[in-house]
Amino acid sequence: MALRVLLSVVLAAAGALAAAAALDSEEQPAPPAPSAIQVAGPALDDRLTGSAAERLESVRPWRTDLGRRAAPSEEFLPVVPRDVIAAIDRPRAVPVRSARGLHAGEPVIAVTVGRAARAYPVRILVWHEIVNDRLGGRPIVVTYCPLCNSSLVFDRRARGNTLTFSTTGNLRRGNLVMYDRQTESWWQQFTGTAVVGELTGARLRPRRAQTLSFADFAAGHPDGTVLSFDTGFDRPYRTNPYAGYERPADRPGLFRGRLDLRLPPKERVVVLHGEREVVAVPLTAARRRGVVTVTVEGRSVAVLFKPGARSPLQSDDPSEARDVGAVGAFRPVASGRPVRLATAGEGFRDARTGSRFDITGRARSGPLAGARLPRVRHDVQLWFAVAAFAPDVRLP
Repeated sequence: MALRVLLSVVLAAAGALAAAAALDSEEQPAPPAPSAIQVAGPALDDRLTGSAAERLESVRPWRTDLGRRAAPSEEFLPVVPRDVIAAIDRPRAVPVRSARGLHAGEPVIAVTVGRAARAYPVRILVWHEIVNDRLGGRPIVVTYCPLCNSSLVFDRRARGNTLTFSTTGNLRRGNLVMYDRQTESWWQQFTGTAVVGELTGARLRPRRAQTLSFADFAAGHPDGTVLSFDTGFDRPYRTNPYAGYERPADRPGLFRGRLDLRLPPKERVVVLHGEREVVAVPLTAARRRGVVTVTVEGRSVAVLFKPGARSPLQSDDPSEARDVGAVGAFRPVASGRPVRLATAGEGFRDARTGSRFDITGRARSGPLAGARLPRVRHDVQLWFAVAAFAPDVRLP
């Protein structure tokens, strides 16, 4: 299944979507066109021998200092040649009020820097995985790994340089491996850390982000902007190459490693990132309770759940995808006062003051109106990848 998914991305990049569609049939597909074979190269042969570096060298030589690494070569699985899944380097943004073609429940990665807020439709990110952008005067990189459902945003500055990123075509433990064009060092998306090359050991500063429905982003940030579908690339953004990928009990097809059986491999979990501890709250628990309070490194965190956001990994049509909801993670304090939140209609009510908050952590009414809950870095990811990179992850 996963190889089919990635081949469809490759074929789309080569302008050969008709061949990709044949993969969904029960019959043996016809051989792909020569151009598609050239793009895919050896990536689809899961039986190749040799290290990841050797296999990729056969596609295009790397300038990467392969002698410097923090991860063994055998952990890297080449899937497609570098840059076939093309990063967006010249993103265009339009005002929320001018955005067209977005369903209300469509998931977007919401990023705020200072007073600037921008939504990045996941429907675009499944085809590109990386957007190099500037927001609020800061250089950022917005990343999405469809195989892990990990939406992570970082500052693009490291060791005195402003970097731009693209895809290596590699996976490690089922997760996206990026590279920076300045040194061609390889970076792990999950950790934001350089694992091969000159910058090995460097770490990108994470930026807090939140995956919301487009409707919730527009309501919370009416003056915000949205990444335009005018990306400069010819991609079929109305189709979804990962449709049907996320069945919870399925084993990830491109994952090489031992599964943590505490949860089904592809169950969605809310990942809370502390400095020394990672805590994962099953999304099913957040949905059932509405508000889940946990401790991370001894400090209280309120995880809020709101229905309305659709899955980006199920259907071509966002309106037909299942409702997986959106979450926010916050310190339960507003204007210096502790709050005790519970679901109330489409929002959350503080039992102490009666103030009502939305999923972005802003008080919309009551004595605390206008106050914001301090955000906690979090993401909603598939369990197998979280456990692979944080084996000591705690389930509350």
